[in-house]
Amino acid sequence: MSVARIKKNDIVIAIAGDSAGKTGKVLRVLPKKGKAVVQGLNMVKKAIRRSQTVPNGGFADREAPIGLSNLMPYDPDKKKGVRIRRVQEGDKTVRKSKASGKNLD
Repeated sequence: MSVARIKKNDIVIAIAGDSAGKTGKVLRVLPKKGKAVVQGLNMVKKAIRRSQTVPNGGFADREAPIGLSNLMPYDPDKKKGVRIRRVQEGDKTVRKSKASGKNLD
């Protein structure tokens, strides 16, 4: 896979799927699967088995991975998803928004 345009702790917007239009913070990136776990997006119900810590068991909501192709970096200034460009600044490569030119790193 090519260089990821989305990293941990980025704010992203979902552009497809049930969570389309919602924003959230990236909690974890799974590069081998091409997916990411985003706070508040793609929520699923997980069955919790009865145990001493959870005597009644039940169901819990948790985030499931969502495909990287369904996510875009979110620019709060433009209030929309933006494409990014990689720019060489000195000896570092930084990610910048194509719409506003704002640094995303």
